[in-house]
Amino acid sequence: MTVRTPLYEAGHAARYERQGLIRQYQEDYNCRLVVMQDGLFPHSIQLFEETLFDADPQKDLHVMLATQGGDGETALRLIRQAQSRCRELTVIVPDQAKSAGTLFVVGAHHIYMGPTSDLGPVDPQFQQPDGSLVSARAIIAAVESAEQRIQHHPGTYPLHASLLEPVTALMVQQARDQLGRTDDLVKEALACVAERTPADVATLTEALKDPLIGGPKSHGAVISAADAKSFGLPVQEADPAGERWQAVWRLWMKYAVLNPAQVYEGQVASYVFSRQTPHA
Repeated sequence: MTVRTPLYEAGHAARYERQGLIRQYQEDYNCRLVVMQDGLFPHSIQLFEETLFDADPQKDLHVMLATQGGDGETALRLIRQAQSRCRELTVIVPDQAKSAGTLFVVGAHHIYMGPTSDLGPVDPQFQQPDGSLVSARAIIAAVESAEQRIQHHPGTYPLHASLLEPVTALMVQQARDQLGRTDDLVKEALACVAERTPADVATLTEALKDPLIGGPKSHGAVISAADAKSFGLPVQEADPAGERWQAVWRLWMKYAVLNPAQVYEGQVASYVFSRQTPHA
């Protein structure tokens, strides 16, 4: 039995309370539950693995995911990590799982969404020095818009050069390259569910092209549970008055009041970071 001193226990009481709710959910729904709230970049791999290192591959895994996006290749690695550590993967979306988060979601057996849940277009993200995210589509649009304005009004070149000073030619090319790979990433994510046949993957990939890749004009486009279900994704729409959604929401509010940028937490592992990105 672990003995904690009163001061230590008081200082970590919020974490113990969250982990108590995680264990209760696991008991109620016969699964392992981990929480991941972060931009999905290479440092996520090690931190996510910490929550899974002793997972039983014969048991279901539920991942509560909240993210504004990130790197699509990292999202694919995270899906494969999760799928290798469980029987079936369920992704719970209490709030937003945008871009790379949506990519992670489509690689699950089941998607649990409620009235507050929101997916979005699969649009690669770049992390800025201040930790904020900017989409590949927005970078390309800004450069192309500036080029057109300068072509018509050459005298505005100094203004646009100043406005786009942080954007390099390499960044623009990387944005184009990543956008060009989006179709393949969606297909590879869908194929991470072993029970899907190649025909299933091809059908779903085609169904998701317009709503997740080609159609949306904004990274912030909202995709609800009903929308995602209509695209053919395995969405379970939560009953807001049901016990399961209320358990999810009660746990999610414990993270909302913390207002952290990065959370990787399970029944044992607990990593809660401030706005500074940890090094992998």
